[in-house]
Amino acid sequence: MRLSSAIALVGLAATSLFAGVNAEAEGENSDVLVLTEKNFAATVPAEKLILVEFYAPWCGHCKALAPEYEIAATELKEHGIPIAKVDCTVETDLCQEHGVQGYPTLKVFKDGVYTDYTGPRKADGIVSYLKKQSLPALSEITAESFQDFAKSDRVVVIGVLPKDSRRREALDRVANLLRNEYVFGVVEESEDIKEPSGIVLFKQFDEGKNVLEGDFDEDSLVDFVREHGTPLMDEIGPDNYAHYMDSGLPLGYLFISSPEHKEKYRVEVEALAKELKGKMNFVYIDAEKFGAHADNLNLKESWPAFGIQNVQTGTKFPLDQETDLTAERIRELAEKVLDGSAEPSIKSEAVPETNDGPVKVVVASTYNDIVEDDSKDVLIEFYAPWCGHCKNLAPIYEEVGELYKGSDIVVAKMDATANDLPAHLPFDVQGFPTIKFRKAGSSEYVDYEGERTKAAFVEFLDANAVNKFKVEIAEDKTEAKTEAKTETKTETKTEDKTEAKTEAKTEDKTEDKTEDKTEDKTVSADDIEHDEL
Repeated sequence: MRLSSAIALVGLAATSLFAGVNAEAEGENSDVLVLTEKNFAATVPAEKLILVEFYAPWCGHCKALAPEYEIAATELKEHGIPIAKVDCTVETDLCQEHGVQGYPTLKVFKDGVYTDYTGPRKADGIVSYLKKQSLPALSEITAESFQDFAKSDRVVVIGVLPKDSRRREALDRVANLLRNEYVFGVVEESEDIKEPSGIVLFKQFDEGKNVLEGDFDEDSLVDFVREHGTPLMDEIGPDNYAHYMDSGLPLGYLFISSPEHKEKYRVEVEALAKELKGKMNFVYIDAEKFGAHADNLNLKESWPAFGIQNVQTGTKFPLDQETDLTAERIRELAEKVLDGSAEPSIKSEAVPETNDGPVKVVVASTYNDIVEDDSKDVLIEFYAPWCGHCKNLAPIYEEVGELYKGSDIVVAKMDATANDLPAHLPFDVQGFPTIKFRKAGSSEYVDYEGERTKAAFVEFLDANAVNKFKVEIAEDKTEAKTEAKTETKTETKTEDKTEAKTEAKTEDKTEDKTEDKTEDKTVSADDIEHDEL
């Protein structure tokens, strides 16, 4: 299913292959439709289901997606599901109309109404996701189609329940909740299932089938599907990372760099994974491809290695690498994480020797003392050293800090790539820069969403700070000129493209705001700089 041979599609031949599609496919060997401002409105609303990628040709993530997208297009063509793309460097108005802020942005349109695509970026994952979207959340099947339906996807949940059953209503609600991840079907009776509960999960891994015994409600059915729909110990990658994050269970990573490593630990660690199934997930991770992810667990890039992450709080528990890795030590750490006796690892830069500049430097170990000082109002920027927008903001932010220096209004910053956020914080950092405000005496954090000018920051602090401090600022001629230039109609498309390219380079490094889960808190494997999960 991963690879399917390419089938040539020349020019407007797509019209005859997809009912209602009047867009062109790009190139003689492409099954991906090309949408423009001229054909978008006529094409997309006419389709029952279509996937659209908004991209830029120079975007690294778009280039990585392209071959997978082509393979998926060819396979989905056989199922009557078209997929298309829009070049945002050409169709700027169209992309702006659809709220595109980073590349690639993928949207699933059903009868012209879109939802964000949240599936994998590999061909088989794209195909599986869209096939699920083409089905009802809960498919009515027959005894004759039962066996074929049970084999139709990697995980298939089937209920054998009468129409007026209370449990059937629960199955329907769960099917709608989890439709993007699993295939659900229901049949009134079948000779294949004799179990009283009537719920069977078929899967193309491990034991092949699980039965939910006894009565169930919506919550217990979700737990059953999540637990048994996850392989005992899989290799984590871009197609399944989100599944593990969504499970809510602690995740144990075994970093391996050779088949010998895997074979050395496989039997004992998989036995532990089986013992703790439903309490903790375990995965293999290819250290050659995704080794940089070790830093997200506060591990050194030395293999083999093991660490656990609480995916709900972002806390990390790396296994000490000064001692040889053994299955016994892995078990000991897992048990301590589960019983709450393990101490999480906190990544923190060293405390600055001096910290009397206009902008207070915050590190993980000083976060509570500086940012959560109830006597102070605190404006804090979470930044990345390589972030272009952060660099542009830096001189303005320094000037704002200078205005409030010596007052009870603190202007602060923290390198979010080098310091962990405290686990109790009610937010994640989802892009750079992220600017938050904490009012004196309050535990609430407010997003700063104003303009990144000195005047706008001062206006915000005047309106929101408990500790009032009057400052006078002269008009910033540089800012005024910049704003005036932005507002003129003579702004060129070249400038637009340069600006977009600068933003996308930043987004390529952090996977844009729509794709980041965050840098470290529940660090998405999308943040890895080797190959991306």
